Amino acid sequence: MSDVSAVKAALKSQVIETPSWGYGNSGTRFKVFAQPGVPRTPFEKLADAAQVHAHTGVAPKVSLHIPWDRVEDYTALTRYAEELGLRIGAINSNVFQDEDFKLGSVTHPDPKVRRKAIDHLLECVDIMDATGSPDLKLWFSDGTNYPGQDDIAGRQDRLAEALAEVYQRLGDDQRMLLEYKLFEPAFYTTDVPDWGTSYAHCLKLGPKAQVVVDTGHHAPGTNIEFIVAFLLREGKLGAFDFNSRFYADDDLMAGAADPFQLFRIMHEVVKNGGLRSETGVNFMLDQCHNIEAKIPAVIRSVTNVQEATAKALLIDAEALAAAQLSGDVLAANGVLMDAFNTDVRPLLAGVREELGLAPDPFAAYLASGNQKRIAADRVGGEQAGWGA
Repeated sequence: MSDVSAVKAALKSQVIETPSWGYGNSGTRFKVFAQPGVPRTPFEKLADAAQVHAHTGVAPKVSLHIPWDRVEDYTALTRYAEELGLRIGAINSNVFQDEDFKLGSVTHPDPKVRRKAIDHLLECVDIMDATGSPDLKLWFSDGTNYPGQDDIAGRQDRLAEALAEVYQRLGDDQRMLLEYKLFEPAFYTTDVPDWGTSYAHCLKLGPKAQVVVDTGHHAPGTNIEFIVAFLLREGKLGAFDFNSRFYADDDLMAGAADPFQLFRIMHEVVKNGGLRSETGVNFMLDQCHNIEAKIPAVIRSVTNVQEATAKALLIDAEALAAAQLSGDVLAANGVLMDAFNTDVRPLLAGVREELGLAPDPFAAYLASGNQKRIAADRVGGEQAGWGA
C-alpha cells in the first residue's frame, strides 16, 4: 500500500482484543508469581484493560473467561465496560480445571461428565446473550496420554455431538471459535490437535463455526502463515490468539520470539482482506505474563501487533506481484524484506498523535503513575489468577 493516508486509516481502524486473564497472576506449571496491583475482580480487570485502550487507542474489546470472570450481574459488568469505553469480546469456556475432567470433558467416556461439560458451554452462550458478546471461544484439553487409553475415533464422535448441540444454541449473530493445540496436557493424542481437525469440525457445523489460530499451538516448524492464508481463502479464519513461544506453548508477549513470523502472518492477513471488518477476523491476544507487570506487557503486545501490521501495509503489492509473475525469486523476497526492515515507529507515533494520544503508549503509561496507584489501592482481597 503506497498511499500513506490509506495505511494510517487502516491502522486507526484496527481493533485488538485483550484477555482478562492477561491482567491476573500467572506463571509456569511450577509456580504462579503474585505482583502488586493485580486485579481482584472482573471489574478491576476491565479497569486495567481500559488503561491499555486509553494509551493505544486500538484495544476496546476484552475477552472474558468463565468461571474466572463469573459475576452475579452481567448487565452491570457490561455497563461498566461501556462506561470505560470498552465492550465485551469473546467468552472463553473452561472445561479443563474441574476434577471431573481428568479424562476429558466433551469427549469423556462417561456421558454424565460430557453432560456437565456441555452444560458449561451452554452457560457461556447464556453469558454471551447477557453481555452482547459475539463469540464463543472453545479450547479443549481433551485427549489421552497412553496408547489404548480410549477410542480415538469414538472421542471424535463425542466431540462432534457436543459441538453440534452448542452450535444449535447460538444466535444468528453469534459464532463458535474452535481453537486447537498440538499437545499438553494430553501427550499421546489431543482431540483437537491441529488446524485441520478444527477446520473439519467447523466445516461440518456450518458458517457460524470458525477456526482460531493460536500462534503458540503448532508443531515446531509449521508454516503458520500458510494456515492463515488457507483459512482466509476458505472464509474459516475466525480469530487469532497472538502470543510468542520459544519452545512450546509459552504464551509470551506477541512478537517477542519471532517478530518476522508475526509480520509474515499480517502480510497474509492484509493481502487476503483479513483486516476488513466484514471478514470478522478477531485479533485477540492470549498471553500470561510470568514475571513482568501486566498492563505494560499487554501494551507491548498491542504495539508489536501494530508494528507488524504497519509493515505489512507498507509492502509494495504491485512490485511483489510483478516479481512473482516473472519468477524473480530474489526480487519478490526483497520486496517483503524492504517492508519488514522499515522502521514504522515514527509512522505509528504520528497515527497516535492524530488520535490525540501520546506517541509512545508504553512510556506514557509508565509516566501516568497508574501502576503505583493500583498497587496502593488494591490491598486485601484475593488476587485474580488463572487458578494453576
